[in-house]
Amino acid sequence: MVLPKAGTSAAAPSGDDAIQMNFGLDQARALLCGSGGAVNMAAASVDRHVAAGAGAHTALVCIGRHEERRSVSYAELAEMSDRAAAMLRGLGTRPGDVVAVLLGRGLDLYVAALGAWKVGAVFCPLFTSFGPGPLRSRLELAGARVLIAAEGAYQRKVAAYRDALAGLEHVLVIPEGESCEDGLADFRALIAAAPPAGAPAVTAAADPAFLHFTSGTTGTPKGAVHGHGAVLSHLATGRQVFGLSPDDVYWCTAEPGWITSTAYGLVAPLVAGCTVVVDEAGFDPRRWYDILKDERVSVWYTTPTCIRMMMRFGAALARSYRTNSLRLAASVGEPLSADAAHWGERTLGVPFLDTWWQTETGAIAIANRPSGAKPGSMGLPLPGIEAAVVTRQGKGVAAAADGVGELALKADLPSLFTAYVGDPERTRAAFADGWYLTGDLVRRDEDGYFWFVGRADDMIKTAAQTVGPFELESALLEHPAVAEIGVVGRPDPLVREVPVAFVALNPGFEEGEALRAELLTFARQELGAAIAPRDIHFVETMPKTSTGKILRRELKARAASEPADESGVVPPCPGHFDDE
Repeated sequence: MVLPKAGTSAAAPSGDDAIQMNFGLDQARALLCGSGGAVNMAAASVDRHVAAGAGAHTALVCIGRHEERRSVSYAELAEMSDRAAAMLRGLGTRPGDVVAVLLGRGLDLYVAALGAWKVGAVFCPLFTSFGPGPLRSRLELAGARVLIAAEGAYQRKVAAYRDALAGLEHVLVIPEGESCEDGLADFRALIAAAPPAGAPAVTAAADPAFLHFTSGTTGTPKGAVHGHGAVLSHLATGRQVFGLSPDDVYWCTAEPGWITSTAYGLVAPLVAGCTVVVDEAGFDPRRWYDILKDERVSVWYTTPTCIRMMMRFGAALARSYRTNSLRLAASVGEPLSADAAHWGERTLGVPFLDTWWQTETGAIAIANRPSGAKPGSMGLPLPGIEAAVVTRQGKGVAAAADGVGELALKADLPSLFTAYVGDPERTRAAFADGWYLTGDLVRRDEDGYFWFVGRADDMIKTAAQTVGPFELESALLEHPAVAEIGVVGRPDPLVREVPVAFVALNPGFEEGEALRAELLTFARQELGAAIAPRDIHFVETMPKTSTGKILRRELKARAASEPADESGVVPPCPGHFDDE
């Protein structure tokens, strides 16, 4: 069937002079693609700038935990990633092999990603905040052949089951001291000893480049695979949304396990030739304002949770810093409230602009622009993106009749995921009639702007991370006290939702504060503090449907009736889970 195209972006509203709404995918292909449409993400992001004579331009400004600062030029980054590629080739890494990475923000992350792409391998970054259980399931699903990790994180979270990971042949670590423990290979030493590689692998747009995991409501996490062609969307959206150019100093605060870090912390700013700020430390408001001021950041990409945390420290603190270099600030990961958008304008001189996309879309699809923004809305589809509000009908879709429906995108985006790794059934279920079905419920107003209504499933959105209840429930079911469990999201004014668990106990266990504390500690150890349930509620019986399924809507209603957390404890800012 043919759906109405009212959601297709019309002429872009005029706004910031840097925004280039007329720069689309055709222009990106002309710049980046070789004969036959070949494109390599690393060559497009770094090597082409060196070939064009811009090798001396600063690519990265890395700020360490103790504020030590290191600048890396595009030529230096190209050479480092060449050596990383040569090292990986020497280990037998082949095109299509998965290189998993368990690192925080820093130079090593960029070198690992670019080196992997130069040999045609698949870059798979993982959240350092996750516990052993979630990491193991993702390493198994990815079929990682190489793991690059901080030594401490590896020892705490992977070493115990390393021998059970059948496909994992090489573990390379960043040593905590001068050398790593016996049996482990030093990532930096191997790179230093490697010769510069030859030309990057010739890769097609559809060849896999990166793999990011997103939780599912049932079953295992979903690993979304994206091709090298996604770089076309990253270049185009970087121009259309941020107006990125080599004149910009760009800062994205996302943690590497989140796709925002790969797409807009790494690829989009580098392919545009920007100078990219890389902050290795956790969230600290004064440090953040110092970075904005001292590095003269011109474009800042963060999350509503981080913005709300900045707001908690007051406008006076923000105004005490000179941030007049900042020309654009944007947010991602969850809906941005109108008050947060306006706070940016009052205190920093620029409003925060909301952007919408998903792990599966691989790049921004809907956004507010500097001129014509509607605070509180998702914004308008970007040029060339066809969006519709639909309802599912059997194996197809139809236009939503009542104004609220599921957001669907025409499945012709080069950044769109190609498959959920090892899961053809869930891959097929994500598409219908040539549309990708996002799972987000939205409405569209008379001006074509989209507004977020909710999720069409039971996913929990906490601090910009999307967490599936099944994974959290499975971890807690390992505790001998737990007979049944249902995990839902409870509304939270800071991080939108926090996971809370409703637990029915096995015989022989008594509910009480001691057991509640034990279960919460168990959950944090298994899952990591970032996604573990924040509270435990004991129930005699679990509410269920006639077919035995847990009535999550009833649990959500109970959770929503609780008062908001007024403990004063500030949860981790997304992208700033401090694991060290």
